[in-house]
Amino acid sequence: MPEKSKGVIMVVDDNPENLGMLFTYLDSDGFTVLLVQDGENALRQIRETPPDIILLDILMPGLDGFEVCQRLKQDENTRHIPVIFITALTNTADKLRGFEIGGVDYITKPFHHKEVMARLSTHLTLCRLQQELLEKNTQLEEKNVLLDDKNQQLQEANAGKDQFFSILGHDLRSPLTGLTGIISFLNDNIDRYSTAKAKSMLEKAKVVCESLTALLENLLTWARMQCGTLEWHPQPIDIKTVAMFNLELIQPQAEQKQIVLRNHITDSCMVYADVHMVSTILRNLLSNSIKFTQPGGTVTLSTQAGTDDLAISISDTGIGIDAQDLPKLFKIDTKFIRQGTAHEKGTGLGLLLCKEFVEHNGGHIRVESHPDQGSTFSFTLPFQRPLQNQSHDPDS
Repeated sequence: MPEKSKGVIMVVDDNPENLGMLFTYLDSDGFTVLLVQDGENALRQIRETPPDIILLDILMPGLDGFEVCQRLKQDENTRHIPVIFITALTNTADKLRGFEIGGVDYITKPFHHKEVMARLSTHLTLCRLQQELLEKNTQLEEKNVLLDDKNQQLQEANAGKDQFFSILGHDLRSPLTGLTGIISFLNDNIDRYSTAKAKSMLEKAKVVCESLTALLENLLTWARMQCGTLEWHPQPIDIKTVAMFNLELIQPQAEQKQIVLRNHITDSCMVYADVHMVSTILRNLLSNSIKFTQPGGTVTLSTQAGTDDLAISISDTGIGIDAQDLPKLFKIDTKFIRQGTAHEKGTGLGLLLCKEFVEHNGGHIRVESHPDQGSTFSFTLPFQRPLQNQSHDPDS
């Protein structure tokens, strides 16, 4: 049985004598040796079969060694391979340049067998130690992820778990089933469909995917909230800036339904809250208003300053809500779900998130609505840091 190779060494040099000498050294010491005479071929072969280490001549026609090394270090797949330059240059500037672009060492001409093998052995050992360290770090990270997952699962078993898994089971199954059906039907009939028909079905699949993504984001955010793992970083924020950002995000959804978005927030106004939570609140309320408003309608964003807080309102000209259903909007145990004016699906989870995020930031949320007369969702945020939340502020 042949001896196992000590490693794969690629030698890149346009001088056949140098190649022959290095091959003799390396082959006799049990290495697998790849010989290449120019930079272009070297790059191609390295990408196809990455060696353990590269001995790279600097002065070559076409691509020189410096250029080859730079390209290797710019490629995520090859940047980890150690490069040892082969050179007759003794200029310090040249050596410094080699180190700056990623070389790990130099072997000078004329070659000395023991020096070549000592340098190779050192860098191969370092490379293997680094690889072992990376593998151990990866194993530790995987164990930490498993421990974090177990911890999260235990926390999710607390209050509200039954309601959460009810939403998860029912509301994920429905869009996934629809998406699977569309894709399967298209796959089975693709040869009989025109491009327009296939595109129409793919558009439907896209809408389902977008709905599913929004649902997953809300589900995961709500789960982290219940487990106490969602970070909260309150700070002074300009509600006008946050509002304009979210209006731009939601604009395509409004345009698709030919709904006009009106922004009546003309002046800057500072509140004290977590900017990511406020964005989630605005995004969910704006999306809901668009969902339950007919084409040609309007959704309006406005504010009203109070003594200690700012009220932010999202009003629409949509289908409204019956009085007996209003108390159900912010309760998980009395889930209230209906389709939008374009048959959009929802879970009601977005409003639960809004309520919890508003209250977590020291505010209150309420709704006024009448059937066929639209709805207005309003929430408040404090101008200053609420006293009752000071002890929970991570920056305090």
